Amino acid sequence: MNSNTLVQLALDSLACNQKELALRLGVSPTQISKWKKGEHMSEEMADKLRLLAEIGDLDPEFVVLAGSVEAATKWSRLIELLADYAHDAAETGYNTVPLTEHEGLLPWQTFHTLRQMGVQLPQTFPTELDIDYDAEEDVEALWNLIDGNPHASLIYAIYKSLNDVYGFYAAYVCPLIFDETLDVFEEGSEIDSCLLELAAAKLEEAPAIALNFVQFRRETMKNYENWLNIVKEKAFRAGVPLGAELLNMVYDSPEELGLEAEAESLGFNQGRLHPDIYMNELLTGMRVIHQVLPAILKKLGIEDEFQLDSSELRLGR
Repeated sequence: MNSNTLVQLALDSLACNQKELALRLGVSPTQISKWKKGEHMSEEMADKLRLLAEIGDLDPEFVVLAGSVEAATKWSRLIELLADYAHDAAETGYNTVPLTEHEGLLPWQTFHTLRQMGVQLPQTFPTELDIDYDAEEDVEALWNLIDGNPHASLIYAIYKSLNDVYGFYAAYVCPLIFDETLDVFEEGSEIDSCLLELAAAKLEEAPAIALNFVQFRRETMKNYENWLNIVKEKAFRAGVPLGAELLNMVYDSPEELGLEAEAESLGFNQGRLHPDIYMNELLTGMRVIHQVLPAILKKLGIEDEFQLDSSELRLGR
């Protein structure tokens, strides 16, 4: 939580200065200044400021991005609707956790990702989408409204992509991150927290409203290449088998990732190991032979006269 943002929202809501806010909270004006500079704030004090700012459970940063508490509330409601629809359409066999945690960071993560893509966020909530979704009986009409709004339709496309990306992550990457023998907590945290960005980067076409999409995609893919390569290397060194090529998470389309995850969830890939593991076993075996063979030749007394006939190694002989 950004303490500076929360303090500023309270100041704006109360239309007061820092000294007056300090009196309301029972702290010194100096403490307000420290929070404005980003000093850690206790949960108790954060709750008091939330109450004064009248933002409820909304993320302070999200309120700022949305333009107002009212707009943030409406966007949160729409995001919850789109997340539910996208989650219900998932076919990977895995629960897309970020889409089910409505009280979490999904609204802020969504707007943060849109900004990284170069999307200009509207400062007021779209009038055509300001309706009671629970009372809306014409589902087709509702979806026509969503499809007709560039921001809502883009958010839904990202969430659908997230289903497939998260399915592959849950099937093949998450178990490695929680394997304490690998010590990949730092990389795992980055991989987990940026999944929505990866899902957005995998959209087939650059959205018209995403002016920074090409650079956003390049940087996101590069980050995931680095993080996943570190996980792969540590798994290799620890002898931990991979169920799939982890870099597929970067290079494959959402549809391909979704099919891979579905196959794993149905048990079709049970017992399958990534070729890298087989290659490691072969190399280990070769190293053993290189150590043992000279000792055998010496034991037999033929180490000096033995000559390798490489022609016998060719295919077809």
